[in-house]
Amino acid sequence: MDQSDKLRLLQSYWYSPRRLHDSPTRYHFPGDRFLPNRSLMDLDRAHTLLTNKTTDFKSSKCDEVYQQKLIESQSLNSEGKRIMVFKGSSKSSTKSIRFVDELRQEMATISDNKSKQAPYRSIPKAEMIVLDAPGLLDDYYVNIMSWGKNNVLAVGLGPTLYLWNSVDQRIHKLFHVREEDNWPTSITWSEEARTLAVGYTCSNLQLWDAESSKLIRSLQGHSERITSTAWNGHILTSGSRDKSIINHDSRYSNYQTRYLNSLQKYPSYMILFAVRARNHLASCIKKHSDEVCGLKWSNEGDRLASGGSEKQLYIWEASKMSSSKFLHLFTDHCAAVKALAWCPYQHNVLASGGGWNDRCIRIWNTQKGICIHSIETKAQISGLEWNRHHKEILSSHGYSTGEDQNKLCLWKYPSMTKVGEFGNHEPRIINLCQMRLFGFGMFLDPL
Repeated sequence: MDQSDKLRLLQSYWYSPRRLHDSPTRYHFPGDRFLPNRSLMDLDRAHTLLTNKTTDFKSSKCDEVYQQKLIESQSLNSEGKRIMVFKGSSKSSTKSIRFVDELRQEMATISDNKSKQAPYRSIPKAEMIVLDAPGLLDDYYVNIMSWGKNNVLAVGLGPTLYLWNSVDQRIHKLFHVREEDNWPTSITWSEEARTLAVGYTCSNLQLWDAESSKLIRSLQGHSERITSTAWNGHILTSGSRDKSIINHDSRYSNYQTRYLNSLQKYPSYMILFAVRARNHLASCIKKHSDEVCGLKWSNEGDRLASGGSEKQLYIWEASKMSSSKFLHLFTDHCAAVKALAWCPYQHNVLASGGGWNDRCIRIWNTQKGICIHSIETKAQISGLEWNRHHKEILSSHGYSTGEDQNKLCLWKYPSMTKVGEFGNHEPRIINLCQMRLFGFGMFLDPL
């Protein structure tokens, strides 16, 4: 082997991967092997010279376009790293660069952890507005307050039903009952907040037009007071002390109102009305052995939860209610089941609250038919509302064995740990409802 062959072999060995492998110096390989080596270049100095505006390039060959290309080629990328190298530099020479990279990664991790943490939320300790409520019934089983999507609160105060607009603070008296002891015992806005369903002590059920403040229709079927009502589209479900649940088709009343108004101008429409009218009773269920004090349709409208004073909780499927076959029967509560609330982000999850002898909030999986959580609140539970913006549930309470009576309690879901409580009520809390339009704030009957 002559001298030139030895020189070529030495050069090939110097640039071969085996040369780097056998070298006692440890190298750092951050990038692609097919790009040329720039680890030995002073790129910082080159970048400074190229980006310094005071530098005067006198060479005629370096025009402005070429200078800009050089500046762009020497710039850092979005990750703060330079173009990848083939040979790589020794670890000692890249220590400062890697330290900066590690610091950046550490700061990014801290930033991500902070972003994942829930922002601090101040829970109000005092009420925003207090409304006078003379004549409010102190009856645990009635449901005489409802907040519609029109941002109007409907509340029954004795024989009178009032509408309070939370936007302009106006109060409107919808009607006053003249008969003694025939007061509203159940009030519920329809889903579009155009119709108000009102159940009475003497088994009457009425539909009122909120815009015109006129009575649309009186629905019959119950024999005793109506304490719970719930809407599911055009279906109005009512529960009574006569132990029955009735589904009413509200479209019947719409047909009647439309054609009776037309009869004033066109009497010949009487024949058409007689053909279109039909029985408003869609189905009737008698499974409860005591007063039906709690009714709540699921958000999807496929299931109904009904609670009774006999401590039983039923789950019904909408498609099978005409056959009176229930999906589940829960008997875990030890008192009346009035407070019911379907979870807005888990359609199979239902929360229920028991009365004085129970004092428990139970979370149910209605798909499997099991209780997935139970928490002792030490107080009578009169209402439950899920928070629409946080995974929390709010409970309102009445009589208690300790210091928790007449309070609101906020629970974190699914751990059911108490987040906070509010207690400015002297008598017990009867009803609880949530503002619908903006989705924040809870309103209590100001006892």
